[in-house]
Amino acid sequence: MKVYRAKLPLHMIAGVVCALAFAALVYNETISTHSSASILRLRTCARRRSEAGVENGDEETEEEEKLEFDPDICEITEGKWVYSLSFKPLYSDQTCPYLDRQVSCAKNGRSDSDYQRWEWKPDECSLPRFDPNRALRKLRGKRLMFVGDSLQRGQWQSFVCLVDSVIPDGQKKMKRGRVHSVFTVKEYNATIEFYWAPFLVESNSDVKIIGDPKQRILKVDSVTKHAKHWLDVDYLVFNTYVWWMSGLKINSLWGSFANGEEGYEQLEAPIAYRIGLKTWANWVDSTIDTNKTRVFFTTMSPTHMRSSFSSFSPTHLYLVIMPVEWGNKEGIKCFNETRPVRKRGHWGSGSDKRIMNVVASVVGKMKVPVTIINITQISEYRVDAHTTIYTETGGKLLTEKQKVDPLHHADCIHWCLPGLPDTWNQIFLALL
Repeated sequence: MKVYRAKLPLHMIAGVVCALAFAALVYNETISTHSSASILRLRTCARRRSEAGVENGDEETEEEEKLEFDPDICEITEGKWVYSLSFKPLYSDQTCPYLDRQVSCAKNGRSDSDYQRWEWKPDECSLPRFDPNRALRKLRGKRLMFVGDSLQRGQWQSFVCLVDSVIPDGQKKMKRGRVHSVFTVKEYNATIEFYWAPFLVESNSDVKIIGDPKQRILKVDSVTKHAKHWLDVDYLVFNTYVWWMSGLKINSLWGSFANGEEGYEQLEAPIAYRIGLKTWANWVDSTIDTNKTRVFFTTMSPTHMRSSFSSFSPTHLYLVIMPVEWGNKEGIKCFNETRPVRKRGHWGSGSDKRIMNVVASVVGKMKVPVTIINITQISEYRVDAHTTIYTETGGKLLTEKQKVDPLHHADCIHWCLPGLPDTWNQIFLALL
């Protein structure tokens, strides 16, 4: 006698398998992080599709289908810059009185404003726009301090200007100092502060700036002089990069400056950077109370010093042409650039991956959790957002003679405000 076995339809088999898998997930008390992310991804997409409806256009629907921002599952560096006519900055260098002349590009004569209208759109998720009221609610009764160099000062000024628009005149106060500046929001009993420490560790160029990098000496084993000002702060946001890259060698000192600044050793920049960053990390691990304070670290801000580069060899009498970095063969550094680089994954000579690796290595071994604000890749595209000739040098605005010589005077390190640093703070607030 033959025994006949009924064959279940394929869709019924799939349904049974899915039901069993779902039951296993529900009753499993140790769901992995990866599984949790997958569940969240499916649930969020399904919800957003149902809410989007059929009345929206394709572009809007595509945007709606993206995940809500979750730093655990959204890769913020993967995305593109999208030009938006509907986007309007929350402030201008005319309306916010706290901007340095160095970053006030429109006030300094920059006539184009497209650099203010680019929005960063991650591929996988929707990055919420900066909400000043939400930021102030987060800061109620707390201190936020940005610590680092002039790029970090730009991020601090950006944050202050972003929230300034919703604070009544009588409820705010700014106290500027050479090293430590404090913006107070009275109604919220909150402060937004900046502390100048360009290397994080101590140096002979902390206050009285030494222009010649060869004369700068870093005390790579100490942050004590600076760190006493970082105590009892609720949110600490650190950065340091550009000053370390001002020369191939760093004069690195162990011990005191008292003995005529003698006894320093010249080290390769990444090596000195690692030692200095470990000194900072040791202070954080031994001092920070994680019940009180959250620590953030802003990655390196790229420079765009050349669209192409050529050099003459007097020995061999030939011209060496280096590759064009972002496709503008007629470009003079970042001068007159009006659009971001469109090539995905663009990485120029102004961002040292060795330094990036040092940050990842040191932070990865710390006991205190440090939230990385990864701004490097998204900023690499923004050749259009630098202050170029619309800035100051040595405390004075560029002269007309200097402006017509961008090869020697265009600033392709700092950024116009409003501008790119507003996006850094958009990411920061999303992580806060």
